[in-house]
Amino acid sequence: MIEITTRDAAGNALAHAQHDYEALLCFDRDYAEGDFIEIISNDRHLWAQLDASLLPGEVYLPGGRMTWRVPCGEHRLAYRPGAFAETRHIVSARAMTAGEIAARRNLAANPADLRGNIDFFPHCTANVETRGESCFAARNVIDGLRYNTFHGEWPFQSWGIGAREDAWCLLDLGREVDVDAMALTLRTDFSHDAWWVRGQVELSDGAVVDYPLKKTGDRQVIELGRHRVRWLRLQNMIKSDAPSAFPALIQWEVYGSDAK
Repeated sequence: MIEITTRDAAGNALAHAQHDYEALLCFDRDYAEGDFIEIISNDRHLWAQLDASLLPGEVYLPGGRMTWRVPCGEHRLAYRPGAFAETRHIVSARAMTAGEIAARRNLAANPADLRGNIDFFPHCTANVETRGESCFAARNVIDGLRYNTFHGEWPFQSWGIGAREDAWCLLDLGREVDVDAMALTLRTDFSHDAWWVRGQVELSDGAVVDYPLKKTGDRQVIELGRHRVRWLRLQNMIKSDAPSAFPALIQWEVYGSDAK
């Protein structure tokens, strides 16, 4: 059973839908600050779309519940102009099949990821986000969008490091998975941007993999070998000698499958 409920800041139910394996909710409301969407499911792996302005994607609910705060104010700047501002909204969630869960795929992608504490995964956090602005938040690197020739507004949102040399970004998958490769897409708004020439990824099984990077907007694939992990962390990223102090990451993909 999957249940979707829209609630206001006080927790009052505003709209509801439920289904054995695929719940579809359409409702009319002008979102107010504090509104949130609650999904309760017997299945931990769901394919969900939280708003018409977001790509659908996989979410993992370790506790069988997902609480999604509707972005408001400055948080909306990382989304399509006008997102969440219309009166009519759609939300969907379906149980993933055993074949989908077992398949090799990009385990990192989660367009619904939010800044702050959440109860669903994957989830990205970092020790710095440029000026604390949502268009430079860590969550942007798993939102599924790889547009990278500009900066500071949708669809060019990125993880910005505010010129910090000790910047790191952590991807928590919420459960153990088997991974074998990852791919990074750099932001290429040159000459505003610099780029990283190498970096390091630490995996939760204790492994550390060093990798080179090039000045390119193409996806750069990094082979990891086979590891069973819950999280990965990008760290020790070395900037090029370009005059700019602003390398940035557009997208981080991690390939593998759920641990059997």
